[in-house]
Amino acid sequence: MASLSSKVKHYCANNGVANIDFRVDVILQDDSNGQGPYIKEWNLSGVAQPTDEQLNAVDSAADLEERQSAVRAARRTAYGDLGSQLDMQYHDSVDGTTTWKDHVASVKTANPIPTE
Repeated sequence: MASLSSKVKHYCANNGVANIDFRVDVILQDDSNGQGPYIKEWNLSGVAQPTDEQLNAVDSAADLEERQSAVRAARRTAYGDLGSQLDMQYHDSVDGTTTWKDHVASVKTANPIPTE
């Protein structure tokens, strides 16, 4: 299940709003009472505050995007810093090896991006 902020982003994108400032446009709150987060304030003009049903309708797309973002973050960490990658590429060109390509392939294999 996707976070409320992800569902709100998807709902807004589906209604023509690309950017949301969660400090001004939409304010979410969690009172730590076991009820979970909710929309405290909706300040977007031209787009009605979504119902629970409308948010649930975008849950699967928002969840997929969250899972894809998590995999991309894991890949960024696993790739290592840019300097190390450039060094691998340099040594590959000098030594005739494929260390960098092999490294990238192993990271991608270990961290497949979900498609559904």
